[in-house]
Amino acid sequence: MLRKLLIGFGLAEIAKPEPIIGLCERIGLRNPSETRRRPLARTGARLEGLLFVWLLVRGRKGSTLVTGVLGLAGLTLVLVPQPIIELSQYLVYANTDDLELQPWVVPAARLLGVLYLTVTLLSRSTGEEPTASASETDADPSSSRLRLRSS
Repeated sequence: MLRKLLIGFGLAEIAKPEPIIGLCERIGLRNPSETRRRPLARTGARLEGLLFVWLLVRGRKGSTLVTGVLGLAGLTLVLVPQPIIELSQYLVYANTDDLELQPWVVPAARLLGVLYLTVTLLSRSTGEEPTASASETDADPSSSRLRLRSS
């Protein structure tokens, strides 16, 4: 269920990044109307959505490098969010000196880190239920467990 919800969020972020960027600005800034976004802002949001969808749909078949980078970013956001906050402001806004951060921007960044870690962990799991129960596997004469015992 959570996987499907995050895939939906990623697809929405790819299709229409503007409302999500605006929401993040309203959450994190005291003066969101005074921002001057760089063109990279929409591209970055779409890339984030694409990473979410790609990792969650491909699962274990996804890139270990991409999963590692997203996991590292999530861990960094959880443990020391300030450098990532400053870097993202520099990449997204042309007027970083004019931005007034809300007092809860650091906890919000940590929550974003938890979201990244959640996507990373969900991408590692297949999301599929095992098809055979343990008793069925034991009863199957072709199972590796029985072959090992008989050899």
